[in-house]
Amino acid sequence: MNEQTDIRELNERIRKESAFIDLINMEMQKVIIGQHHLVDSLLIGLLSGGHILLEGLPGLAKTLAIRTLADSIDAGFNRIQFTPDLLPADLIGTMVYSPKTEVFNVKKGPVFTNFVLADEINRSPAKVQSALLEAMQERQVTIGQETYKLDEPFLVLATQNPIEQEGTYPLPEAQIDRFMLKVLIDYPDREEERLIIRENLQKSFPTASPVIRTDDILRARDVVKDVYMDEKIEKYILDIVFATRYPERFTLERFQPMINYGGSPRASINLATAAKAYAFIKRRGYVIPEDIRAVCYDVMRHRIGLTYEAEAENITAEDILTAILDTVEVP
Repeated sequence: MNEQTDIRELNERIRKESAFIDLINMEMQKVIIGQHHLVDSLLIGLLSGGHILLEGLPGLAKTLAIRTLADSIDAGFNRIQFTPDLLPADLIGTMVYSPKTEVFNVKKGPVFTNFVLADEINRSPAKVQSALLEAMQERQVTIGQETYKLDEPFLVLATQNPIEQEGTYPLPEAQIDRFMLKVLIDYPDREEERLIIRENLQKSFPTASPVIRTDDILRARDVVKDVYMDEKIEKYILDIVFATRYPERFTLERFQPMINYGGSPRASINLATAAKAYAFIKRRGYVIPEDIRAVCYDVMRHRIGLTYEAEAENITAEDILTAILDTVEVP
């Protein structure tokens, strides 16, 4: 009885604290037509402090969606266009010598803000991409001998184009594992595209206005951590992640030669965190198996290493995840 009362109280608390979700959605809908999964994914990253990698063809509003989210929050925002000649110092900053004072002063880079848009992140070489690793994981930046804490909330929202290979550099496994979600963006449907054309032919293009502050986000993150997760749900998460490492234990032997490596413990943590954030968005104080299934592809698709055999047979990470979700017992 006590547990039921606690869940009821938690549901009521979440209903109050999640009111700003509607405000952000309204501001996003002013600019972004359709793409509901993209908007939900951005909110999950926002509520759980997880970085997001958006992958999609040119012209699908990846950059616009991130900019619109930043516009709806009263917080710092910097856009970095990744190019082949970019240097690590262009991201994090560097030491600049002052002839007047005869000392080196720290010039902080654009990473010192709340929201960083890393646009076309795969256009820069690995040394530039890796400059973000410390910021993404430890929420700090080291310049010279000094280490500087980054402001909270801090979020890296990166985009990449999957079709161009000329002049691009694939993200290293260590870098891509730092992203909580890898979201694939598809074409809008026919009616949505008609509205997009109409919106873009107006005299002025709509923009989002700030509706919440950073304090609201940090408070909401504390509430998200309180979302109840049953032991059976934890076991379900572990089964999914372990099935990517040891498919033969889950009667998925056919995938064993196709998986080079499976999800790390970071995958389990992110799957649980993203599911809690998704439950919060849905105004629920507890996680259900459907929450896990809803975020599973975005959390896991970039954490499964495929062998040449899988590529030869046109087996994708999504195919493997679909088989795992169909096989693993749902609590």
